[in-house]
Amino acid sequence: MASLCHRACNRWTSLRVSGLLFSSNPEVKVMPAASYSLHPPTGAGGHRCFLVQKRWRLTHFSFSSSATGSPPSEEADSVQFVDNSPLQNTKHNQGRTELSTPDDSLLPIVFDDVPLPSVFEEISDEEALHIEASPPLPPTSFTLRDYVDRSETLTKLVLLGVDLSKLQKRPNVANMLLRLDFDRDVKDRLLFLKDVGVEEELLGAFLTRNPFILTEDLENLQKRVQYLQSKKFSTAAISRMVSGAPYLLNFSVERLDNRLGFYQEELGLSTQKTRDLVIRLPKLLTGSLEPVKENLRVCRIELGFRENEIQQMITCVPKLLLASKSKVTRLFDYLHNTMGIPHHLMTKFPQAFNAKFLRIKDRHLFLQHVGRAQYDPSQPNYIPLDKLVATPDDVFCVTLAKATLSDFETFQKTL
Repeated sequence: MASLCHRACNRWTSLRVSGLLFSSNPEVKVMPAASYSLHPPTGAGGHRCFLVQKRWRLTHFSFSSSATGSPPSEEADSVQFVDNSPLQNTKHNQGRTELSTPDDSLLPIVFDDVPLPSVFEEISDEEALHIEASPPLPPTSFTLRDYVDRSETLTKLVLLGVDLSKLQKRPNVANMLLRLDFDRDVKDRLLFLKDVGVEEELLGAFLTRNPFILTEDLENLQKRVQYLQSKKFSTAAISRMVSGAPYLLNFSVERLDNRLGFYQEELGLSTQKTRDLVIRLPKLLTGSLEPVKENLRVCRIELGFRENEIQQMITCVPKLLLASKSKVTRLFDYLHNTMGIPHHLMTKFPQAFNAKFLRIKDRHLFLQHVGRAQYDPSQPNYIPLDKLVATPDDVFCVTLAKATLSDFETFQKTL
């Protein structure tokens, strides 16, 4: 019987079997499979029966001719499977092991091994029409749209609301995004931004403005948040600063410390006022310092404001530090030299430097037209600068100019 089994194994070498494979060992689990490759036992005799499963193929198969059924070798311990199939019917007869099944219809079906087709094999036109192939990725492209469907990172960034059409116009950003892995590079940084306080619906706009945060080391990002916390910035303040200035956390701890020190020393502000200043306008920590230095020089030298007046104006309107120099000087010249408003009144209402020049000019000329252009608080019919600039047109006409809105609109047509 043993020699018959060996001949059967040799005959079944490299055959593909479909159905159930039965083992003579009750401790061996028979696993159904679509295809198994059977090989004869290695070594002379073949006295053990066990199955080795690797990539869903059986690579070792032999029959046991021992009457007592010696245990499998240690090499097979890790690949033994317990057979609970009721179809297995093992008979031990006179020291020999036989395989049988209740019904011949359940015997394995043996097919000849079919070689895999070659990539150079010719196929018919009809077969070619049924082949589905995705178009290859372009080696170069002017748009990220060609890569969105193939990149998990780009797909999920689009779902977050990131505007790839803007990012692809920036140098080197498109190539950077294509090299990112979502699980390795993006996911943890998104969770970090949410923990910092960036709202989920704002993550897309945040990454559209600052995609480079995805390449920052996560440990460095955490250190920068810890630095702000050590400077007594509250959680809400940090959230507001990061959302308002997306590049804030790209700055090193040393650079952030230098920026805070600059504003405190240059403006002569206290620690609390410096903190309030950058919370209201966090771009002061990320933008260039040259416009800030230039505006301070203009206020001191060209416009003639004193240090305490500059402190008061900057504390009230931090945008003055980043405003256009030409706009500030033009507004000051008209307010001071044309309308006769002194420095101390402009200091009380520095929001006038954020107003539109034509708005102030049209209203002043109309007040002159109706004879009510009076800006001296010691004189009757005094018109405060804040009301001149901030009130709506209808309120301005009724309360300040003592006229109608139609009169003001008619006058504007004459200018």
